[in-house]
Amino acid sequence: MEPLTPLEQALHAARALVLADLVAGRVAEADVVSLVEDSVAERRWWVEQWPDGAPFLPGLVAQDVQDALLERYGRWPLCPVCGSGDPHALDVEPELGPDPHWVCHKAGVQVAPVGSLGRAVGGAQSS
Repeated sequence: MEPLTPLEQALHAARALVLADLVAGRVAEADVVSLVEDSVAERRWWVEQWPDGAPFLPGLVAQDVQDALLERYGRWPLCPVCGSGDPHALDVEPELGPDPHWVCHKAGVQVAPVGSLGRAVGGAQSS
């Protein structure tokens, strides 16, 4: 078995982080996981063209999946911070950059790094 290239490692890491957030939100059904796979396939070409963009993959895949889910099912992930008012989705920041986080613009806070939404969701449910 050949070792994974840095490109493949970055793609696998992005996939794993977004899948962890989908599992935390209890929306990791087969059709939703297919959205992740579609994004990873599209981003593979993108990062082959711009290898320096590899650290941006987790945020980009998260945004791709978020956009696809909005079109098919509705907002995701819902904000676990704001307990009242209309339900709203978190955003990924930076939109194009390393170390992406889920952010609630309504409350003006970082909720969790992409891939760690389970801690925020678990914390919100137990309080």
